[in-house]
Amino acid sequence: MAIRNTDKITVLATGGTIDKEYNFDSEMVIGEPYIRSILDRVITDVEFEIRSVLKLDSLDMVNADRDQLVAALNEVEGDRVLITHGTDTMPETGRYLLQHAELGEKVVVLCGSIQPAIMRTSDADFNVGAAVAALNLLEPGVYISMSGRIFDAATVRKDRSRGIFLER
Repeated sequence: MAIRNTDKITVLATGGTIDKEYNFDSEMVIGEPYIRSILDRVITDVEFEIRSVLKLDSLDMVNADRDQLVAALNEVEGDRVLITHGTDTMPETGRYLLQHAELGEKVVVLCGSIQPAIMRTSDADFNVGAAVAALNLLEPGVYISMSGRIFDAATVRKDRSRGIFLER
């Protein structure tokens, strides 16, 4: 395993639970990328460029939305990309990126949260931290970082009954 400390990580935000917040009508809605708040608290010399690509619950994501994500990923000039994504269809999107994106030397890690990042009991900070660390350790490809584990996007599935990710 080669450690490649990166100076810049591009974040592509797509919505999902990590970005959910309550509006004035007490409804959960997709807000601005909350990862900005998470990363603002990190003491590092890594530069984070955050781009909002979509604002969707991943259950509403279709391949046309994934095509927008592929286009955004293909436009990234750097080789380290973190994608925030809803957990329900994260594995499907990971496999879609493997099939359709021009990855080259890019290391792409998708992460999200089971609870909205804005909630005190959220797992978002932990998942984002693990994803950032993984970007320095992984070989080019597409991965999912959830619950302290890293999965190859080609072989991961979500166990909805337990709220965790597993190898297929």
